[in-house]
Amino acid sequence: MVGLEGLGIPSVMVASDQFTVAADVQARALGADPARVFVAHPIQDRTDDELRALADAALTALLAALVAPPDPSGAG
Repeated sequence: MVGLEGLGIPSVMVASDQFTVAADVQARALGADPARVFVAHPIQDRTDDELRALADAALTALLAALVAPPDPSGAG
């Protein structure tokens, strides 16, 4: 994501909510503050219909994060 953003290509990290702390730590380590959308954990054993429901529920947040103007302060 850092590379894509550096090229001017908007991106959004999607992960399950179990990984919010890990995402924050990794972002700080990279000196980045990527847009993030978290979905309910776990992901691995969900049915196709359950995954579609998670994706549908996250779509508005994903689209909003993609079109949000960058924060010039770097605060996210």
